[in-house]
Amino acid sequence: MKTIGLIAGNGAFPLMFARAARQQGIRVVVAAVKGDTSWFIPFFVDEVRWFSPGELKKLFEYFRVGGIRQVLMAGQVNPANLFRKDLPVDEEFRRLFDALADRRCDTIFGAIAERLAAEGMELLDSTLLLKDFLAPHGTLTRRAPTLAELADIEFGRAIAKQMGGLDIGQTVVIQGRAIVAIEAMEGTDRAIVRGGKIARGNAVVVKTSKPKQDPRFDVPVIGPRTIHTMKQAGASCLAIEAGKTLIIDRTATIKLANRFRITIVGA
Repeated sequence: MKTIGLIAGNGAFPLMFARAARQQGIRVVVAAVKGDTSWFIPFFVDEVRWFSPGELKKLFEYFRVGGIRQVLMAGQVNPANLFRKDLPVDEEFRRLFDALADRRCDTIFGAIAERLAAEGMELLDSTLLLKDFLAPHGTLTRRAPTLAELADIEFGRAIAKQMGGLDIGQTVVIQGRAIVAIEAMEGTDRAIVRGGKIARGNAVVVKTSKPKQDPRFDVPVIGPRTIHTMKQAGASCLAIEAGKTLIIDRTATIKLANRFRITIVGA
């Protein structure tokens, strides 16, 4: 792999991959998404071009002309942006969306993967080069979970897996073995805030992979922003799936959690 095409979504995930690729001497050509991709991305990669979420034809042509044969998707492209009434779309986007059986994330990104394959491009595992950043087993913070939090984790994992299997979301907010929020299209942070308003303190956030997680897209990710959101929501414990959840800047994430007395558990 001398060159990889990167479809960069939001958050720090694309930057993590870009840094790891540079360290291994891999050239990275980025298709950046307007409204999602970080403006810092040009400092980490070899080439960048910006696209509207609805400009699939131009994106495919960009990679094809650049001789890209391997593509990686990192970071979420906000699904809500795909449903804006004023979103400019090309015929490629319209044809792909009209052919979808439904509008679930796996369906959308799976269709994009198939379209890339038709163009002779392989969509790679999004955790490629980042295996060392996957969450380990055990308690990652100074404070261990309480017995009540452990009960909520056990209860919440089963619910999160069921929701993931339906491709609804990967995060649930639990308090006293009651479901107070389930992630949907709004994303993890907003689901945590919504759950925090209902729970009013000491909620447990559980985030898992889907039962049939496709590692090419939509893998679970947490980081400092997740911890700040939990502090805002009054949540006290975060349980993530070990070996399948990426931690953005683990040192900063754990330091922040310790500061706020938020427990992080890899289960």
